[in-house]
Amino acid sequence: MFGALLVAGIVHGLIIGLAALAVTLVFGIARFPNAAAGDTMTAGAYAGLLAHQASGSLALAGGAAVAASGAVSLLGYLLVFRPLARRPVASLLVAAIGVAFVIRAVLGLIFGHQQQVFQVPLAWPIEFMGLRIPPMDITLATVAACALAAAFGVLHLTSIGRQMRAVADDPDLARVSGIRPLRVMIALWLLAGAAAGIAGLMLGVKTVVSPEMGWEGLLTAFAAAILGGIGSPAGAVLAGLLLGIAQEVSTPYVGFTYKIALAFVVMLAVLLVRPRGLFGRMEGVR
Repeated sequence: MFGALLVAGIVHGLIIGLAALAVTLVFGIARFPNAAAGDTMTAGAYAGLLAHQASGSLALAGGAAVAASGAVSLLGYLLVFRPLARRPVASLLVAAIGVAFVIRAVLGLIFGHQQQVFQVPLAWPIEFMGLRIPPMDITLATVAACALAAAFGVLHLTSIGRQMRAVADDPDLARVSGIRPLRVMIALWLLAGAAAGIAGLMLGVKTVVSPEMGWEGLLTAFAAAILGGIGSPAGAVLAGLLLGIAQEVSTPYVGFTYKIALAFVVMLAVLLVRPRGLFGRMEGVR
């Protein structure tokens, strides 16, 4: 039983990690908590659901989820966050909450508020070292691994990724070094939207698709981003894995209702020992 819960926790943790990656990228570079990340996930889930219903292919569903969430994320930046770029963080947070409500309302109007599911074929679990692993869990874990590899490849192996990390480390120095901020921000919001889209697709396949699904998972994504260290992509993913495993493994002891609260217990316990998070850096007052 423990092994099955561990496998479920890894898959759930990868979903949290991808959502937390979207949150921490925006926080590290744009310098505000993007409360619209959860509803961007939902947009990706619905786009993936439509593509899957039309084609039956999870690969096409993944492409549709990435495209839709990337577009929603970029539109949010160009229409709302860019004009408010020099406003206080609190103003940007309130604007992000407003964007989240708009996305949720539009999805509710188009698709209704009833729950929908991905019609995936049933398959016998795969036996591996005494574990019975559902094939869909293997598929989703592979999708998440490929998405993470692509995201970290962009961040560490491309010119735009190096520019994004330079802006995250020191925005003023990056600006005087000739880095074009608009190009960096467009790449940031597309990358964050793509990560959120894959997370939304995976969550939709594992559970159900509804307009509220992303908003309900947003707090856990924020918890993982804080636990991993704000602005640390690797920390966000590893913290998401930790929280996902902790939630699933604890289910027999605390029940389904309270396992979500356990994520915040773990976060608080780690932050009491390491206030900057697992991979965060302590910054001095400027």
